[in-house]
Amino acid sequence: MQDVVKWLKENGNLKVIDEPLDVELEIPHVAYVEVKTDNSRPILFTNPINKKKNIKYDMPVLMNIFANKALTEKIFEKHPDDVAKGIDKLLKLKPPAGFMEKLKMLPELISLKNVFPKRSSKLGACQEVIIPKEEVDLDKLPILKTWEEDGGAFITMGQVYTQSLDGSMQNLGMYRLQQYDKNHLGMHWQIHKDASHFFDQYQKAGKKMPVTVAIGGDPLYIWCGQAPMPHGMFEMLLYGFVRGKNAQLVKSITNDIHIPKDVDIVIEGFVDPEKMQIEGPFGDHTGYYTLEEPYPVMEIETITMKKNPVFQATVVGKPPLEDKYMGWATERIFLPMLKPMAPNLIDYYMPENGVFHNLILGKMQTLYKGHAQQFMHAFWGVGQMSFVKHAIFVNEDAPELSDDIAITEHILNRLDPNKVLITQGIIDALDHTANENLVGGKLGVDATAEEVINAVQTPISDKSLLVKMQELDGNILELKQYFTHTKNPICLITVNKVQSMKNIIAKLHVLSEHVKLLVIVDKVNNDINEPYMLVWRVVNNIDAQRDITLKPFIAVDGTNKSELDGFNREWPGDTFCTKEVLDSLQERGLIDIDDAFIKKFGLLAFD
Repeated sequence: MQDVVKWLKENGNLKVIDEPLDVELEIPHVAYVEVKTDNSRPILFTNPINKKKNIKYDMPVLMNIFANKALTEKIFEKHPDDVAKGIDKLLKLKPPAGFMEKLKMLPELISLKNVFPKRSSKLGACQEVIIPKEEVDLDKLPILKTWEEDGGAFITMGQVYTQSLDGSMQNLGMYRLQQYDKNHLGMHWQIHKDASHFFDQYQKAGKKMPVTVAIGGDPLYIWCGQAPMPHGMFEMLLYGFVRGKNAQLVKSITNDIHIPKDVDIVIEGFVDPEKMQIEGPFGDHTGYYTLEEPYPVMEIETITMKKNPVFQATVVGKPPLEDKYMGWATERIFLPMLKPMAPNLIDYYMPENGVFHNLILGKMQTLYKGHAQQFMHAFWGVGQMSFVKHAIFVNEDAPELSDDIAITEHILNRLDPNKVLITQGIIDALDHTANENLVGGKLGVDATAEEVINAVQTPISDKSLLVKMQELDGNILELKQYFTHTKNPICLITVNKVQSMKNIIAKLHVLSEHVKLLVIVDKVNNDINEPYMLVWRVVNNIDAQRDITLKPFIAVDGTNKSELDGFNREWPGDTFCTKEVLDSLQERGLIDIDDAFIKKFGLLAFD
């Protein structure tokens, strides 16, 4: 992995685009379309430009590195399940009883020596070029602006290295970084993250906080940066464990933070705890814009780089994205770490259209009443799992969790309102649905029992049911029933929203003989025939305490919220591509999509 571009040409079917493309919208739009195709490939843009600033960059942009499962596995050099087996083995190590057992354990203990990073006093390849403070200019880097309404250009694949005030702990995180000008970046480290905890320490002490941002190098660095490591553990330990060799680190030029010697670009500086600046908006991986908020500002002291650097970036927005494959690896590798808190957990799955923290499916060996509820509370109380909003548990006899159709049928046949838990807890800082920031509703579904007995009393066709509903409320526009062969068919309706959905749901109570599970979405920007994006919309848009009712049928309000719902925060917009950019890219043969593709993935707004 010393030369990532060469490696991707040999191992990843790298697509090379030599045509000059703008870092504002054009390059991100190409990558955004590519990652949604069936045979997604990594892309190297060799001639990035910035038309607005009249800049031609002298370094290429590399995107979509984690383009598919096969390539992700090659990056890890093994299947993520094999990494998990190694972690599981370590967690189960017991003290040796005798001399022979000690000898048998030696290979395991020796291999652990490779986990710890090695620090060198020499300069690394990432420091071949050193730019002094007075010459620092972020405009020399091809930093992307992904979405039309973004607050500016953002570094999206930055490895952010920080350390605690006393220097005893170091952290690697993946945070977006907004370019304000030639030498300042906005640090979007959310309140729950380790870097934010370190920032609190410096703020209390009244000291400036050193920060080093690295870009490029081994793609595994960026995966480690988003891995849910326990608090206080340096993510480079995980790198050493996966690679089977020590991470090679060098000291930053202007501070004591160590970074991998083979990254392409290093941005060093400090954060003044007294200075905050508005960061955003930014079209994030939820598929919505995160709104403007004040965040710390990094003042840059120096930039170092290789002689011929490559600028790595990613694109975020509506799924699927390359975080689908990064998340898949994370999901498999961290399964053994979940089992100590939930010993009878067999497997779990976080669908990418659930945006990971919005939906988790768990398979368990159910041993007693309330066992699934115990798991729900365990998940909601530990580490990054505490941000999960909706958790559904099934028994060990359930189908594969990633078999979307089979597992949905299985759950619907076991869905019982008496086994639905609605509570409150911590939520991700990017979540936009709760009535207050950082705290919101949680939904837990226990589908571990046998099939329920009661089905829909009087099944009728979509057309007949829609007529009955429209007689009750003319703002109901469309209706489609999914999984009608199960005990709890999904009745999906679209509405012209002019009132709280509680009013519509109350009117529909008289149709309870025809409905077991009602789901409501806005007509605007939702296609009733696209279940993948409908799942994305609904789990993104609900706060369980406010938007779910259980009697006389289960009703889920997946509409956008407003003052009609007693929601007084700002509701963010979707991430939409710019039509003129898509049209231009299509005309030049740089993308190949049709209207069906555009609608399937919600690329453009529609009525």
